[in-house]
Amino acid sequence: MDGKTEDVDGLRREVSELERQMEAVRRIAVSLSTATELEALVREALNTSLELAEAEAGSILLHHPEKQKLVFAYVVGEKADELMGTELDLDQGLAGKVFQSGRTFVSEDVGTERAHLREVAEKIDYVTRNMVTVPLMSAETEPLGVMQVLNKRGGGQFDEHDINLIEIIAAQIAVAITTVRLHEEARLATVVRFIGNISHDVKNMITPPMTGAQTLEIIANDCFRKFDECLSRAEPGEDRAGEVADTMGKLRELYPDIVEMVLEGCDVVQQRMAQISAAVKGIVSEPQFEPAAICSIAQRVENMLKHQAERRGVTLTVEAAGGLPPAIVDGRQIYNAVYNLMLNAIDACEEGDAVTFRCHGVPDGEFPGGNCVIMECMDTGPGIPGPIMAKLFTDEVVTTKPMGTGLGTRIVKDVVDVHGGTVEVESEVGVGTTIRCRIPLERGAGNANTTS
Repeated sequence: MDGKTEDVDGLRREVSELERQMEAVRRIAVSLSTATELEALVREALNTSLELAEAEAGSILLHHPEKQKLVFAYVVGEKADELMGTELDLDQGLAGKVFQSGRTFVSEDVGTERAHLREVAEKIDYVTRNMVTVPLMSAETEPLGVMQVLNKRGGGQFDEHDINLIEIIAAQIAVAITTVRLHEEARLATVVRFIGNISHDVKNMITPPMTGAQTLEIIANDCFRKFDECLSRAEPGEDRAGEVADTMGKLRELYPDIVEMVLEGCDVVQQRMAQISAAVKGIVSEPQFEPAAICSIAQRVENMLKHQAERRGVTLTVEAAGGLPPAIVDGRQIYNAVYNLMLNAIDACEEGDAVTFRCHGVPDGEFPGGNCVIMECMDTGPGIPGPIMAKLFTDEVVTTKPMGTGLGTRIVKDVVDVHGGTVEVESEVGVGTTIRCRIPLERGAGNANTTS
């Protein structure tokens, strides 16, 4: 064979190895872009590594920060079930050696390696001839674990091309692990925020039924006392039906409204608690858009909060314009937004103040000037100082209520954003505040959200 032929054959081998490496990268990249479950990602990558490196078995050990252990998290091969979950100290075995050093280690004859954990191999009755152990490192060079590829098929040795290929796949696996963990952290952050919002709503929503029940108890006790007094003054045969009717009149008048309010409050709290239960399982419900009359939702909220406003000496009025077409919205979310708008306004007011919630709209034209429902919550409270108003609809919102969290206004902004609407705030210290929300009548009619 002449030199040129050898050069051509060598070049062909190089091209073949490069193709194998490119195929590995392509397959892992496809997995990375189509899967969000860590187990599916890593198992696919490990299988690809074994196939292209022509190995019999392989495993991935991940660092468990709480336990400070390396754990066999993914194993492929005949002894996979027996090895899964086995834990090693961070400096134990060849895996620990590579985890600590951050450098690839190739064992051509594992039996001669002092660091090799023979007891693990004996426990599962598996003979390891040769092995490549590669570190899994994040982009910030944080050690995530190690990957081990065992026993070249056909009794051969892992060559330089195999090692390069395994290192490439290990780098892809590290990216996959980091990506999925970031995805899980983001999802968890969404769940935590979602539960926080719901908890805030539940705290607020339970107050009106409690207030209604307390009011009902006071009125009922007063009526019962007067009824007993009326009976005690009655002479045998005396007709005092008129006096009894007057005594029970106030109770008869308020009883239906308060019972309705209590039942409504229990219903919305039950719904929100169901969402918490789902969120704990990792399920954050998507908005359900369907035609709904926003003005009718506002009137339901008024029924919930009017007795609470009365006890604080605040006048609550809802002005709902007629003739508006239904908007395509998530009715439950709109309810939460309206509830928080009214409740925040009531809580900000003092005795003698007034809260007016006006619901009207412009059916014609284009959003935001038209094709929308406008919700305005106006109060004659103390107003909002500039520094507080600047953070009103942000994660840095500041509350002036002793037991408040500031979540109410952020919940309103979140709901408006989901619907593609806008929020405007006008406030003057000592005069009052108006919060104006524009909600498109149709999905997709909204534009960039603004807050002013």
